[in-house]
Amino acid sequence: MIEIAGRAIGPGEPPFVIAEMSGNHNGSLERALSIVDAVAGSGAHAIKLQTYRPDTITVDADGPAFRIGQGHDLWGGERLYQLFERAHTPWDWHQPIFARAREHGLVPFSSPFDPTAVELLEKLDAPAYKIASSEIVDLPLIRLAAATGKPLIISTGMASIGEIHAAVAAARSAGCDQLAVLSCTASYPASPAESNLRSLPLLAALTGAVTGLSDHTPGLGVPLAAVALGACLIEKHVTLSRDAGGVDAAFSLEPHELAALVVESERAWQSLGAPVLGPRPGEREGLRFRRSLYVVRDVRAGEPVTELNVRSIRPAGGLPPDAMTTVTGRPFTRDAPLGTPLTWDLL
Repeated sequence: MIEIAGRAIGPGEPPFVIAEMSGNHNGSLERALSIVDAVAGSGAHAIKLQTYRPDTITVDADGPAFRIGQGHDLWGGERLYQLFERAHTPWDWHQPIFARAREHGLVPFSSPFDPTAVELLEKLDAPAYKIASSEIVDLPLIRLAAATGKPLIISTGMASIGEIHAAVAAARSAGCDQLAVLSCTASYPASPAESNLRSLPLLAALTGAVTGLSDHTPGLGVPLAAVALGACLIEKHVTLSRDAGGVDAAFSLEPHELAALVVESERAWQSLGAPVLGPRPGEREGLRFRRSLYVVRDVRAGEPVTELNVRSIRPAGGLPPDAMTTVTGRPFTRDAPLGTPLTWDLL
């Protein structure tokens, strides 16, 4: 169990739903604030940013190493610097975005990408930090974020078991005792077939941390399945409208879909229950209407039981249906009207 901004997060609590704004503000603070408003209206619990400048995440260089592969569905051939220039959230926007989120009761936090980002977010009293998948190998950054004493969420996209272990160890060594790790497929958009959600219990066992999912697949199916496998946090990108475009719009949820995720993820969590078999409390009334043997025609004492005067019908109260072969031909001991449950004392 961990706690972020007073909210308990763990297997005994409904899923904590995080809306990732990323670059879906499309370069407009007004749009960014509208996204915050929409997230609040959806019932989600947190809004997350990414805190970097193009110069803190890469350099203004060209060449194959500094370009997205031509085959990429969304950003093929684009220079890293240009992509990050387009997608970054200006630092002077953070304060109004955090303030708007807090007005709505949302938890605002961010993914820092270098020490200056941590410094900014500390000034804003960010209640938690998220380490992005590509930064899981930046152990100094993990130690720095963990040393703030804030809860830490680490996304594990692309990471090997050894890299996950090293990241968790770095966080713990810097004093982190509020740790969550997220399963993630770091492709944009991601295929559900590559989600490998059955690894969630393995991730929990490997790290000893609260687990969740950072999801880039279309729709709601994957995060809901993750809840069934133990995910306690669900992170999805959100936009006002996919049709409006934006760097991450293609794999982002619209506000009405985010609202559905909040409702359905809690229902999925509620449905897990306990590993028990047998009647549920809500089925008690239904037990009265199981089939049993009943007298279905008025009979007189001495008449034999036949398929014409005794049948398996609803409700319960009579002998079990399988007793029919045993009771057939046996005489009634007294008169019995239609609707009498067949019991041994009648034979």
